[in-house]
Amino acid sequence: MIRLRELRAGDEQALQQIYSPESVRYLARNPMSEDEAKTYVSRAVLNSGQSPRTHFTVGLEAAGGLVGVAKLGIVQGAGTLSYILRPNAWGQGYATEAAGRVLALAFDVLRLPIGRAKHHPDNPASGLVLAKAGFTHIGAEGGFERYEVRSFRP
Repeated sequence: MIRLRELRAGDEQALQQIYSPESVRYLARNPMSEDEAKTYVSRAVLNSGQSPRTHFTVGLEAAGGLVGVAKLGIVQGAGTLSYILRPNAWGQGYATEAAGRVLALAFDVLRLPIGRAKHHPDNPASGLVLAKAGFTHIGAEGGFERYEVRSFRP
């Protein structure tokens, strides 16, 4: 079981472990540096105070430590989900749980009609997470496998 919480000062070192070389292998980025981690936390804190809020970045906490990050961006009335975990947290259901809880925010609280996500084709584990969270594979585009889920809530 995980706890979702806003990122805060002091999370920088954990973010560097989350955005490790192994974790970012299929992302278009390098591992997170100390300076990037500071900027990342500052931006997340700033976004948390925006109104209306269009970007949510939450830490995934388990066993007293930050094991990952989930993000929900709102673009043109749709929610875009992403997530990343540190390698020693893979395969424990944390990403699936986080995806479901972030979708609940998107659909139940923000009343968005659709959720979107994508993953690199060489990372099928991420596709399994999305399928377990209710997403449907809609095809490949731009070098990524793309997924959607529609709200069934009135």
